[in-house]
Amino acid sequence: MDLEKHPQKPVAPAEPAGIRASDADRDRIADILREALAEGRLDAEEHADRIDSVYRAKTLGELQPLVRDLPAAGAGGATGSATAGGPAYGYGPDDPTAPTESLVAVFSSSTRKGRWRIGRSTRVFALFGNVEIDLTEALFGQRTTVINATSIFGNVEVRVPENISLRGSGTGVFGNFEVVTLEAADPEAPVVVVNGYSVFGNIEAKPKRGKWITDLHRRARKHLGY
Repeated sequence: MDLEKHPQKPVAPAEPAGIRASDADRDRIADILREALAEGRLDAEEHADRIDSVYRAKTLGELQPLVRDLPAAGAGGATGSATAGGPAYGYGPDDPTAPTESLVAVFSSSTRKGRWRIGRSTRVFALFGNVEIDLTEALFGQRTTVINATSIFGNVEVRVPENISLRGSGTGVFGNFEVVTLEAADPEAPVVVVNGYSVFGNIEAKPKRGKWITDLHRRARKHLGY
């Protein structure tokens, strides 16, 4: 065959919507959906349906419609209440690349409590073990904090202050998943979202009576350095 008379046609690049989605693309869309759940833009059922579609998506074109009616992550609302003394909460800039913290208990126990900085995302796994997360004295470097928990013949307990928002979505299979929903009076108060899956285990998130966040702006500026 004479290649000069029959040149190969260049392969046309794929349309942006047809480009294969990466794990990072799916995680980015999942983050937008989690923030929408935390802000009340989606209810738990809508969030679960869309998250399921996210991880089934093969292309960017399949991901885009899932967040078309939502603001981009970090752009959904104000970052602090406007007052004469400045913002009510001292959140730092959201960092989507921040690493996910992991708490694992396999035939053991793991506890996080006291004065510590909770990241934007925490992964919890309990297998014949117990994990306790106490946020009553934690420093929130961002408005929305997501805890993704899995319990198999184990126990996961999350305790939060009474004056933040607490939301969640999960399933118990021969087990228990319980999140006591809270809505803070201040719309800019921290939001904790607990997502979970329990098999012959327990996942529980509720407020700790008598524990309140006070003077969060001063504490955050002092300990987070902004």
